[in-house]
Amino acid sequence: MTLFGFHASHEQIHPAALLRAVQRAEAAGFEAAMCSDHFAPWNTAQGHSGFAWSWLGAALATTDLRLGVVNAPGQRYHPAIVAQAIGTLGAMFPGRFWAALGSGENMNEHITGDPWPRKDVRDARLEESIDVIKRLLAGETVTHDGLVTVDRARLWTLPDPVPALIAPAVTVATARRMAAWADGLVTINQPLGTLREMVAAYRDAGGRGRVVLQVHLAWDPDADRAERMAFEQWRTNLFAPPLPWDLDTPEAFEQASVHVRPQDVHQAVKISADLEQHTAWLLELAEVGFDEVYLHHVGTEQEAFIETFGEQVLPRLREAVGERHSPPGRADTAVPAGGAAR
Repeated sequence: MTLFGFHASHEQIHPAALLRAVQRAEAAGFEAAMCSDHFAPWNTAQGHSGFAWSWLGAALATTDLRLGVVNAPGQRYHPAIVAQAIGTLGAMFPGRFWAALGSGENMNEHITGDPWPRKDVRDARLEESIDVIKRLLAGETVTHDGLVTVDRARLWTLPDPVPALIAPAVTVATARRMAAWADGLVTINQPLGTLREMVAAYRDAGGRGRVVLQVHLAWDPDADRAERMAFEQWRTNLFAPPLPWDLDTPEAFEQASVHVRPQDVHQAVKISADLEQHTAWLLELAEVGFDEVYLHHVGTEQEAFIETFGEQVLPRLREAVGERHSPPGRADTAVPAGGAAR
């Protein structure tokens, strides 16, 4: 049965306000939460980019939700540090934390001053990083020489169970390729046909664990305000790869989006003042086969969205898909743990 969660957008909201938002989301009936890990926002109007790992500790400590993060090891983060962060949160909050590990975007990684590698090199670096992280979480002492270098690293605090390491993907080919190692799959809203192909490709290739979707949406009682909100906040997020991987600053994303029109944002964001329409969209997405659907309201003000969707949308969704058998926060609702992921 599909779980409906809350996406916490560090790029748009001050971390203190975002912590209050995730606490409200739990009280309103959202069953889990996730966030991304960026050094910069997608445009200057978003205006924030708090450190996800600090925030995750606070969010896990002050809610009973299960939380996940999308992270890019290999350049900005040494994989041993990522393993230590995953291991510590997993040890403190057993069964309540997962991490999706991807190859990253230049906007976040260029801060090291190192060159931004080609995509094939980034993918190879990610695979090495995942191997290092898996071995460290399994308790090994790791030395590795390659696209990343590790010298006799060992984690002295190990989690039990090991948090799931899942694959972020935006293409069918990536979903198929990642199935060999991943404990689950996470993607973003795209055309239904593409999403069906991704889920099928992942499962057909032997992909295990839960398949997860992040949905960008904009709601306001006034339809024009909803569209304006989405345009102001999310017009820089419409581009297909490789452009979003390679642009290096929020200002560059703004330049790339100079010709984007408000109506164009509907390609990437579910925009409506009609709660019935949002409910129908979310049910349609769940029926693709997603085990978890995380709602990302692209506005900077979250309280009205949380309260309204908690009162009027989540109950309808649960009635349609059926109640889950176990309560939020339980380890048995987590993505299956995997010492042999990524």
